[in-house]
Amino acid sequence: MTARFLTMLCLAVTAASPAFANKVFVSNERGNTVTVVDSDTWEVLEEFPAGNRPRGITISPDGALLYVCASDDDTVRVFDTETYQEVYTLPSGPDPELFVIHPEGNPLYIANEDDNIVTVTDTQSHTVLAEVPVGVEPEGMAISPDAKWVVNTSETTNMAHFISTGDYKIRHNVLVDQRPRYAQYSSDGTKLFVTSEIGGTVSVMDIAADGTPTLVHKIGFSVPGVLPEWLQPVGARVTGDGKWLFVALGPANRVAVVDAQTYEVKKYILVGQRVWQLAFTPDEKYLLTTNGNSNDITVIDVEAQEAIKSIQVGQQPWGVVVQPN
Repeated sequence: MTARFLTMLCLAVTAASPAFANKVFVSNERGNTVTVVDSDTWEVLEEFPAGNRPRGITISPDGALLYVCASDDDTVRVFDTETYQEVYTLPSGPDPELFVIHPEGNPLYIANEDDNIVTVTDTQSHTVLAEVPVGVEPEGMAISPDAKWVVNTSETTNMAHFISTGDYKIRHNVLVDQRPRYAQYSSDGTKLFVTSEIGGTVSVMDIAADGTPTLVHKIGFSVPGVLPEWLQPVGARVTGDGKWLFVALGPANRVAVVDAQTYEVKKYILVGQRVWQLAFTPDEKYLLTTNGNSNDITVIDVEAQEAIKSIQVGQQPWGVVVQPN
């Protein structure tokens, strides 16, 4: 058998192989579990225990480890993404709610709602590197693409705090509207979007080359037939090309589609009840929503900007993350 024939055979087998399906992991706050969904078939693969009141959820850059904020256990539980077995826990500080991981997989930056701090945890040594005092009831966490800044939003202080990852000092504070829940950088790091649940807005900040933020706009929402107090921005995601911002609107049961350049709301997508957090598949073909009161996730076709499927998961789904390629 010639080398040329073997090469052609390998190419043929590769071409015939099915595309890799990414696993979707959903934290179920009331069910105390994580549900695993196949992103190809959209079938539920597994549901496993994840500690008490799992909320924030993220994954290591290589897709091997799943990190879950077990809020009522005051710890971060770490699971193998293939076996779903817990491999260890990480110190988190009290009541961990949301976190972000460094692009290289270490460290983990954790919002501790009860103690008004951000805990920085080394994922390799399993030790706390720093505790950063922030505003009252910290929740949202974001990390800049260059990993030089971590942003925390404090629900009661109504601020976004910009923490230098070099020395864990707060360098900037920006006042936003009432009860900021989530923060999201654009992929090029030039913009930051902060959702305010009670304020009903998304604050838009321009980010200078040195990381300095400037508040430039606030996006509002209006849906015919929906009470204004139901329009509660929570989770948010920006497409990699910077064109579209998707915002979960909580009890309004809708995801807003916003032009991320003009800040004009173009569309509202009807999803499940009490939509909370969002996550893209790696190719950004789909956007997934967690719907806490209908116990399901919605699959949105990003290009068509339409909901195409609903999948039942556990009790009160809260967070969602998709395994990277």
